[in-house]
Amino acid sequence: MDGSGHVQKDILRQTGDIQKDREQILAYMKTRRDDVPGYIRLLKHAYQLYRRKAATRLGEIGDKRAVIPLIKALDDKALEVQYVTVKSLGMLRDKRAVEPLIRCLTSEEKWLRRGAAHSLGQIGDLRAVDPLIPLLKDAYHDVCAHTAWALGQLGDPKAIEPLTALLEDEREDVKKAAEEAIEKLKKKKDDE
Repeated sequence: MDGSGHVQKDILRQTGDIQKDREQILAYMKTRRDDVPGYIRLLKHAYQLYRRKAATRLGEIGDKRAVIPLIKALDDKALEVQYVTVKSLGMLRDKRAVEPLIRCLTSEEKWLRRGAAHSLGQIGDLRAVDPLIPLLKDAYHDVCAHTAWALGQLGDPKAIEPLTALLEDEREDVKKAAEEAIEKLKKKKDDE
């Protein structure tokens, strides 16, 4: 970063490899820890766009000081802010977010259920296994698929049986997520 606060072009040079570019940007964001208090303040801003951007940045920066303010932001009146907050809590991988995210699994909003399932998989706390299993029967395919992925990440073999029912699902993404989760769970079980 130069003295004016602009990112030097050579620091974030695009490589053409999307994954590599994403990793480079996330690594850069982790250097922005001094910005965390400002982003935490923006979570309470009157404009929804500022709150949403602040929640996004806090997840990207990865500083644990953001966990409690983000948990409070789950009550934001804007669904977009709630969804980004759920995703950011998953990126932080802090166990303090598990219970609030489990509460999001019963939301009427599919995006919150989907995001919470994914974030719980990222965090990796086994308290999420039992609350996730009913979402395997969610009406929305993406909620089911993300839930199957999360159960695979969590690694509890008791999820194998409920996941097996999804192997006959007509929705390809759900079936594939269930297959991958079961394979991962069986491998873990065999390794024990």
